[in-house]
Amino acid sequence: MSKHLFGIVVTPYGAAANNRGENEGNITTLQKLLWKGEVHTTVSAEAIRWAYRYFWQKKGLPVNRKWNEDKADHEWQDKTWSPWTDPDASGKDMPTFIDDDVLGFMLAEGAKTDGSDSTDALKKDLKSTEEQLKSMSKEDKKGEAGKALEAKAKELKATIKALSKGVCDKRRGPLEISRAISLVPFAGDITFNAKSGEKTNVSLYGTEVHATRYQYGFAITPENLREKARALDVVDAVASLSEVAGNQSRFLFDFSPETIIFRWTDDFAPRFLYGFSELDGTVSITDVISKIKSKDIDASELFIGGPVVDSLSEGDKKELEKAACFTGVKQATEALKARISADLGL
Repeated sequence: MSKHLFGIVVTPYGAAANNRGENEGNITTLQKLLWKGEVHTTVSAEAIRWAYRYFWQKKGLPVNRKWNEDKADHEWQDKTWSPWTDPDASGKDMPTFIDDDVLGFMLAEGAKTDGSDSTDALKKDLKSTEEQLKSMSKEDKKGEAGKALEAKAKELKATIKALSKGVCDKRRGPLEISRAISLVPFAGDITFNAKSGEKTNVSLYGTEVHATRYQYGFAITPENLREKARALDVVDAVASLSEVAGNQSRFLFDFSPETIIFRWTDDFAPRFLYGFSELDGTVSITDVISKIKSKDIDASELFIGGPVVDSLSEGDKKELEKAACFTGVKQATEALKARISADLGL
């Protein structure tokens, strides 16, 4: 039976700003939603996914969408996702990028031509390239010239297909992430500022600010990855994330876990994607404890790390006797990684 990894994170307390919604006049707004009958601020799953990818890049892992700080734009390493889209079965043995494997991808392009005259030149070039390849010996095909011709033929085929029919190359990412939601409602705080230098009628501006923690959940089944060991890189990204979405030189919000709960299980359902709550500044996991009491979650499946462990009542600690509880996030992370490695034979 497949093993599934679920987790929930609550961030440290901080002042969140610049995770932009639509501007209202000169006010930079936060994204919001109605949650349990009240307005809460939120951070998109897409922003968290972007931060994971950037974490892997900074860690030195090869990523397909590499972020260029100087240009403030992505640079593709393989626009055709060769290991996934190559019709040749040997493509399954080709090395893949971690972000394509974990987060998936999709590129949908409609036909840009009627498929007749405008592709004639490309088809002639493809025919010429294929004839050159046919005339080469097996040894020559293995050389640099042969490899270059094969790469050219592949690119021409892809271009002709895209121009004449349109394409939709996609892979659903095994890693699923929920939207992050503030633990407390938004009170409507706004800070007012003025830009430096000569003042004009647009020098004054305002920014919505929310002093809060955020919580979000994630899910992944390692066996759905091309390389199962990348589940460990996912755990590292979750445990070591820094800024997410909208952070500029004026604002820094720590998105690393203050407390984290992992669930390594045979169960298909996470059952606790939003398991944290806050009352009078104190974070609790009452919902998670309730799931354990009702037998929906087996405490032995849990790895818990963070200050919430010390704040538990004696009764709750008894419910968590079979869980792996640590006062530090990194301790829980390393214990989980050891269990995953053992169970998956990594």
